[in-house]
Amino acid sequence: MNKVKKPVFFVVFALIVLFVYSVLCGFSTYYGDITTKYIKGVSDIRMGIDIRGGVDVTFTPPEGFDADDSQLDSAKEVIVQRMINLGITDYESYIDYNNDRIIVRFPWKEGEADFDPESAVKELGETAMLTFREGYEVDSMGLPTGVTADTIILEGKDVKNAYPSYISNEAGQTQWVVALELSDVGENGEKSGAEKFSDATKRLAEEKGKISIWMDDFCISYPTVNEWISGGSATITGDFDADSAKALADKINSGALPFKLVTSSFSTISPSLGMGALDAMVLAGIIAFCIIALYVIVIYRLPGFVAVIALAGQVAGMLAFVSGYFSFMNSSILTIPGIAGIILSVGMGVDANIITSERIKEELRAGKTLDGALNSGFKRAFAAIFDGNVTMIIIAIILMGAFGTPDSLFAKLLHPVFFMFGPSTAGTIYSFGYNLLTGCFLNFLMGVFCSRIMLYSISRFKAFRNPKLYGGV
Repeated sequence: MNKVKKPVFFVVFALIVLFVYSVLCGFSTYYGDITTKYIKGVSDIRMGIDIRGGVDVTFTPPEGFDADDSQLDSAKEVIVQRMINLGITDYESYIDYNNDRIIVRFPWKEGEADFDPESAVKELGETAMLTFREGYEVDSMGLPTGVTADTIILEGKDVKNAYPSYISNEAGQTQWVVALELSDVGENGEKSGAEKFSDATKRLAEEKGKISIWMDDFCISYPTVNEWISGGSATITGDFDADSAKALADKINSGALPFKLVTSSFSTISPSLGMGALDAMVLAGIIAFCIIALYVIVIYRLPGFVAVIALAGQVAGMLAFVSGYFSFMNSSILTIPGIAGIILSVGMGVDANIITSERIKEELRAGKTLDGALNSGFKRAFAAIFDGNVTMIIIAIILMGAFGTPDSLFAKLLHPVFFMFGPSTAGTIYSFGYNLLTGCFLNFLMGVFCSRIMLYSISRFKAFRNPKLYGGV
């Protein structure tokens, strides 16, 4: 670090200021009514329902019914499809396979005043109606009309099973498909599902007609009939990968769901309550940051000034991780416990800078030169900073693993240890752990690395060589 040049301080300072500005404001271009967003800012942060307000509901099978994993997957697909139909796109949905629970959260819409959460939850929990219809004729609202509305080929009860599979196409490449197994026995003297499907495909194959698949009044697929299918088994081909094939299969299976969803818990949070808490916490955070900045500058002088610059970069970095600032990462949902995670991480950053500044002060008062005090102070302080932050990282990983969504990285890694935990608190505790984890990593980057090179750089100027500026006598 002795080779750090004078301009390094100004370069790092300018980069941090530019980064803070871009995180706070983002970057968008406007052309008429079209907005193109290149960098997401603080205004793009997705607020959790404990801030924005919304609905939290848990569905379970009826008492005494033990649902398997595939049935729970199918039930979740029904709920997700219904939320999309209701115009609810900003939602969270998790499955707790251990306790047969489906947890759904969705926030209030902007400016929403007449939304009835109880009726929405009731509609989400109703059993969906799956139908296979002839053709694909829809009106301006996307509802079936004409032949499609009048001609139902199959219902959910006619489909025994749907599952993702793969075949080899004419080019010898593997292609994902959705395989169907149709019922071979009809009810009340009716034709079986296999017979009804055979009759329809025989008629439609001649003209390459379509069979549309509907969940209630929403079309989920409309494949073309290429040949007569008479064996009770069929495949739906298309531009599928493994995930999309499984998603369509789950939706089809959900039409014949063998149990009714029961609402075991239901709660709402008013938007005014959540936004009031957010405003109070933001104001408290700004005041606290200003007091901390003033304190470290007065007590530790030049190292304190450098620490404040690094802390600003650390806070901006945590907001960037939440907002989706980095294009290679998805945005996270900010909750009130998540804000607490940011505050705790800032506290860790302050602690790291105080430890370093105190070490430098001690070395100077022991009679060392400025360069020697800086080298020794950073070296001796790093062990304590490293231990404290690694401890917090371990805690954050445990929280994210125990309370994370089932498909998250740490939940998968720690599932054998924390299998008894469900995802019922994932949206809140997970946010705390996520912000704590990113904050600790940023503490190493800003509080250790950037602070060090900025302090080494500024100490090269003759005007800043006075030991009194670093706490020395």
